[in-house]
Amino acid sequence: MAVVEVSSRSRPWALACAVFAAAAVAQRLYWIAGGRWGYTACDRTDLVDPAGGCGADQVVALPFWSGWGTVGVGVALAVALGCTVRFPGRWATAGSWAAAALLLVAAFPLHLLFEIPAALAGRPSDWRDLAARLVLVAGGVLFAGLANASGPRRGPAAVDYRPVPLWTRRWAYVAVALPVVGWAVPHALWVLGVPIGISQRELTDMQRDFSTTTGVAITLVPPLAGLLVLGLVQRWGQQFPRWVPGLRGRQVPRQLAVISAGVVALTLVTYGVLSITVLVDRLLAGDTRWSDLWDGWAATATLLVFLGWGVSLAVTTTGYALATSTDTTRTALSGSEHQ
Repeated sequence: MAVVEVSSRSRPWALACAVFAAAAVAQRLYWIAGGRWGYTACDRTDLVDPAGGCGADQVVALPFWSGWGTVGVGVALAVALGCTVRFPGRWATAGSWAAAALLLVAAFPLHLLFEIPAALAGRPSDWRDLAARLVLVAGGVLFAGLANASGPRRGPAAVDYRPVPLWTRRWAYVAVALPVVGWAVPHALWVLGVPIGISQRELTDMQRDFSTTTGVAITLVPPLAGLLVLGLVQRWGQQFPRWVPGLRGRQVPRQLAVISAGVVALTLVTYGVLSITVLVDRLLAGDTRWSDLWDGWAATATLLVFLGWGVSLAVTTTGYALATSTDTTRTALSGSEHQ
């Protein structure tokens, strides 16, 4: 009876995940066969013809991860899906969670964080790439929903609030402050025409490439998104506020908060490490001079901001996970009983 119950709960999610995996494989096979609809060859640092895919129709040799590599990933997703539905249990559910994390990381949410407001503000954007990333996010959400539905049915939602440790709060405040001080403040000054930390030439190029609306959007989105970190240390991160229809007072799914914050933290750290590595390589190769770094110290510092942002978010997420874990609660209760 338990298996039937799990199967019935996970069936809609499994069907949606199957459609997603099949569509992804079918699209890649279409590209491998020579079609190019939905494919892009754009370098996102130099969008020449974003609407046309930057000459995607002229690409003969399809990159591995755009073709057979993705087909292999699609097969792996299908296997994880089949195991979750056919053999429900801890390991199968863990496989679905791993698939969800893989898709969300591949979507590179940090890119969406900046590209969506810029595109909505009128800046040319590679819509094919943007749409593909949104599809990956949707796939990650679907597999996360499957993992949650295939797990054991939980009892009534707990309504208690578990305070997080003080060190978690401090790291959360760091995660909130970094995008404000290290990103919003300098970008706001640049929008206003103040060349702090960059050369006048770079400021002129920036004002030419970006409209005021785009500049404001890019300036405000990261710090506003960073405020969500406070949910990991506040009551509304564990219980839905009363003004949320249908969910008021109910417990926030722990996996939803931990997985979402963890993926964003991993993305930020990855972006920071890769960007710093590229910068060091350019310095060693002589393509970038130390004087260039000094003239553009504010732009260079943003790389450290993203790295620090990701680390502080990861530590905060760890504190939230420990504070809300069942094992932590049992330990605290047993300790109070022995006192």
